[in-house]
Amino acid sequence: MILLQNISFGFPGGDLLFNPINLTIQAHTKSALVGSNGMGKSTLLKIIAGEIQPLSGNMNVQGQIFYVPQMFGNFNHLTIAECLKVDPKLDALYKITNGEVDEQYFEILNDDWDIEERCRNALQYWNLEQFDLNQKLEALSGGQKTKVFLAGMMVNETDMIVLDEPTNHLDLEARKKLYDFIEKTNATVIMVSHDRTLLNLVNTIFELSNQGIAAYGGNYDFYAEQKEVESEALQNDIHAKERALKKAKEKERETLERKQKLDTKGKQKQEKSGVARIMMNTLRNNAEKNTSKLKSVHAEKISDISEDLRDLRSAVRNSDQMKVNFSDSNLHSGKVLVTAEDINFSYGAEKLWPENLDLEVRSGDRISIKGPNGSGKTTLIQLLLGSLKPSAGNISRAGFNSIYIDQEYSLIDPDKTLYEFVQKFNDSALQESEVKTLLSRFLFRKETWGKKCGVLSGGERLRLLLCGLSISTGAPDVMILDEPTNNLDLQNVEILTNSIKDYHGTLLVISHDEVFLEEIGVHKEVILG
Repeated sequence: MILLQNISFGFPGGDLLFNPINLTIQAHTKSALVGSNGMGKSTLLKIIAGEIQPLSGNMNVQGQIFYVPQMFGNFNHLTIAECLKVDPKLDALYKITNGEVDEQYFEILNDDWDIEERCRNALQYWNLEQFDLNQKLEALSGGQKTKVFLAGMMVNETDMIVLDEPTNHLDLEARKKLYDFIEKTNATVIMVSHDRTLLNLVNTIFELSNQGIAAYGGNYDFYAEQKEVESEALQNDIHAKERALKKAKEKERETLERKQKLDTKGKQKQEKSGVARIMMNTLRNNAEKNTSKLKSVHAEKISDISEDLRDLRSAVRNSDQMKVNFSDSNLHSGKVLVTAEDINFSYGAEKLWPENLDLEVRSGDRISIKGPNGSGKTTLIQLLLGSLKPSAGNISRAGFNSIYIDQEYSLIDPDKTLYEFVQKFNDSALQESEVKTLLSRFLFRKETWGKKCGVLSGGERLRLLLCGLSISTGAPDVMILDEPTNNLDLQNVEILTNSIKDYHGTLLVISHDEVFLEEIGVHKEVILG
């Protein structure tokens, strides 16, 4: 069981990231933490795992935790055994088997005589059997580093597992192994992930927001349905408040016009009846005071409704505000864009694929390119675009324009400011004010327009690129997405998904996210072995 009471956290010299947080996670349950970028999901996981300490509050964790981090830079100097947290036991085991009988080694080993075998079995499960336990983590790929830590949760057999974006860098085979493990484990699991297949294996969703944590008793699909219901209710409330505001303003206008007419008639009547000037001034002052009081009453009511309306509108999901209106491709549907016949690519004397490939890409196709890590998915894209030449076979291409979006969004020049970057897409000579209005629509506030693009997070880079594409009058004929959902939170995955749904050109996608592929309407696939 995990119990957090009034937990707060902030970085030195900065504002509080969250305050306060109250959270209870029951033993043997599986739950996920969701929320917008910058809410502090990964930070909260680190607090739960004991990696960092909160500024204030109380935490009670019953049992041992194994933590699988999202980033591995701080672990590169460690050996695989150290990452698995078994190095003291292995060292004790080796000393005992070499004849050393000091009591401390037996205490450290704690009768865990099969620890080395369990390590080997876990590494084999994750296809890491080629690595020695003394191998430094720095020599491994991103996917292999993730698998080392996933092997650690099997080796340690802890009561609780904390996972931060565990499917990043994993191919489909490894993802399926993780899904199977999560389904079968009896451990308490808390995770942050954008993998909706994984999120549908949990039984509770915790949403972290500025208001604290809200619990939804179900998997991600249930949570999404509930959020949709909440969104519809919110829109109804907004429309009701808009009608109330309009009615209040009309009422104010009608009341003041009626009062003004009555005052005018009264003044004329008084003048005809010969009322003394001093009395006329008193009556006029009283009328002005009454008018001012009447205005104040209506203004207060209008202000209250306006404030309520602002609060409601601020609660509208950011993903509902960001739409990219792609124009249609100039190419007619079904036109052959690329024909690849009997192609292969070689690194030295070794062919990349066991068998040569044949492939045809037509205008309007939505094709996913699948295969395990290292199977040459990105290489195939470069061959189809002409960035590389095949070692065998021929590729012919028709004329088309394309845009290549990789998981790092490297199209974005890190040395350009946000405003300078989106201006590159301004082919219709929009006014500066119009460009900045679009930046605001994609959640870039005025104070960020002069920032360098190099400081942006993955989600911010996505939004900036989509903002640029929304400014351009011409959609690309072909869009290539290379692991586009890696490093994105769920909100940004939703923004990307909605944008791609509205795109009517040709799509080539490398992704292990099956839900994403289904939602964007992929209908063909190329599988590399």
